[in-house]
Amino acid sequence: MSERVVPGGVGALVALGAADALWAVLTAGSAVPAASAVFTCPPADARAGYVVLGARVVVAAVRADDGRWGVSEVEVRQAALGLNSVEMDGCDLVRIGPFGGATKQGSAGGTLLGWRGRIAEELRGTAGRGRAAQCGEDRLCHLAGIDWRRVLVERAVEGVGRSWWLPRAVVRLLDAAGHAETQWLQAAQARQASSAAEPPSRHRQPQATDSRQATGPDVPIVPLRPYGGELAGQLYSVLSRKPGMSGKVAGWVCAVCRTAAAAVLDHCHEHGYVRAPVCTSCNILERPDHLYRNDIRVAGRYMRLFGTGAAGWLGHWHRCPGCRTRSVLPLPHLAAWTAHTASRTLRPTHREGRTRKPCGVLRVSWTGSQNAPRSCLLTVAVDFCPSGEHRVLAQVPYREAADRFRAWLAETAPALAAAAGPDRLDGLPARPRPVIADTGGEGLSLF
Repeated sequence: MSERVVPGGVGALVALGAADALWAVLTAGSAVPAASAVFTCPPADARAGYVVLGARVVVAAVRADDGRWGVSEVEVRQAALGLNSVEMDGCDLVRIGPFGGATKQGSAGGTLLGWRGRIAEELRGTAGRGRAAQCGEDRLCHLAGIDWRRVLVERAVEGVGRSWWLPRAVVRLLDAAGHAETQWLQAAQARQASSAAEPPSRHRQPQATDSRQATGPDVPIVPLRPYGGELAGQLYSVLSRKPGMSGKVAGWVCAVCRTAAAAVLDHCHEHGYVRAPVCTSCNILERPDHLYRNDIRVAGRYMRLFGTGAAGWLGHWHRCPGCRTRSVLPLPHLAAWTAHTASRTLRPTHREGRTRKPCGVLRVSWTGSQNAPRSCLLTVAVDFCPSGEHRVLAQVPYREAADRFRAWLAETAPALAAAAGPDRLDGLPARPRPVIADTGGEGLSLF
């Protein structure tokens, strides 16, 4: 295909090969690694009518009378500008799989619908080898113009097996791009249905002739609406069975970060109440890391949950009436807070340069349940500590941990502490639900 500019009536179109070259030049300095051949390498297909790039830019493919395909140079530049503006922390990772259960797949023509499933499929080597063979080893398939392979991290966890991780910035980009693609496809379907339903008329105005044939609608993206507490006090078990709830959730902006589209209903596994619709990135950030039957690893991201972003996250967790009434957190979160905050001074350190760095991996486990506080004991330990492979730092009874948290809550977020308390028992279930041990089994499905 000749890499020339195709003249058009509404701005310059560039041939697909030239668009690939332009994309490579514009994204050369991006913190997020950009893929090559985003318009000519599968899963991109001009006949599908569009390619999604960056967070929200859907680049429509246009076919001229001579049969050649092109894309708008302005849209390519907009997508590159958006990608270049994203800052990425390579250490702030989100687990993207594998998770239990079958992965939902999107339509064959889409590039992002079910992007986690597409990554899992390729990593498992089922259909990815076929697509990679079409692209060539140096032109691998992309997602939203991102070369996700360059930032994918694979970890092996004892007793669990391997897991796959991507930087949080990349996950949010792909979630936002998937939402934009969904809206674009829905608009295309609505436009096709409207055209099919329109009766023929002799007085219809003739359409303007053009040397190009657009394959997709030029429809603006519908803005997401902010969450205003519409689901407050409702049970997840009831809402998850309501028809059409998944579409309603996708129309909200995430109640935590307030930037990405919501994808799941975050809810309290102890009391069963819905907290708020959140994006997948915030949902994974909120979930205790590597939660097993009664044991979690306290990751570095808790510095944000209980440090710089404490007020916001505490307010989110206390959207559950059960936690708010008892002025406490669900047991796994309380255990993480106890290990990360209340026992911080007990953790050994080692010298690194001119500073001292906490050593080992912080872990907390518990015996018993929050439903039997007298028998519940939290054990904070350090794995892989030079002074001992598994060094126990503290053993804290549940009631003592809860009292410490209430005192810290009153100091950290006085307004939240004032809104909580045992005198607010209206609507609280008489028999709280037990802790659900594995919150990651179906964590990436909507409900």
